[in-house]
Formats: sequence, structure tokens, C-alpha cells
Amino acid sequence: MIEQAILDVKKQFGSAVKRWRNRLGISQGELATRAGLHRTYVSDIERGTRNPSLENIEKLADALQISTPTLFTYETFPSQIDPQQSGMSLRN
Repeated sequence: MIEQAILDVKKQFGSAVKRWRNRLGISQGELATRAGLHRTYVSDIERGTRNPSLENIEKLADALQISTPTLFTYETFPSQIDPQQSGMSLRN
């Protein structure tokens, strides 16, 4: 039961990373370059097969130009978030 919950969290997080990446219109390779990570590692995160460290989560958020908490907003699609109204500001 706990293993399934961990798997679900990794898949949800990976899905959020992919949605934000697609919103920017960049490839996995471009995201990896911006974050200082390997492309296959980003691919594994998006598929929910990796458990990224807090440092790598921060790198991904920075590369996606969003705050780290925003990256954990699984249930909200990026197109539904208005950074100015929600208090979640995009990073410069």
C-alpha cells in the first residue's frame, strides 16, 4: 500500500513537470540543460520512475521559471494558473 502511494506521488510529480515543460514549449533536453541535469534523468522523472532529491526539484522549478511549491500543484494544469491572482509568481 505504501509502495503504491509513493509510486503515485512520483507519477503525479512527473506529470506536473511534463505539463510545465510543455507549457514553455521546450524539449526534455532543453529542460535538462537549463536545470543542469541529464536528459534521461528528466525523462525518468516525467515517467515517474525516479525519486528526485530536493536539490533537483529546486533545479527543475528554476528551469521551468516557477516556484518550487507551484511545481507541486498536481491537480492544476499550468494554463489554469494565473500567477498574479494566485499569489504564485513565476521566477525571473
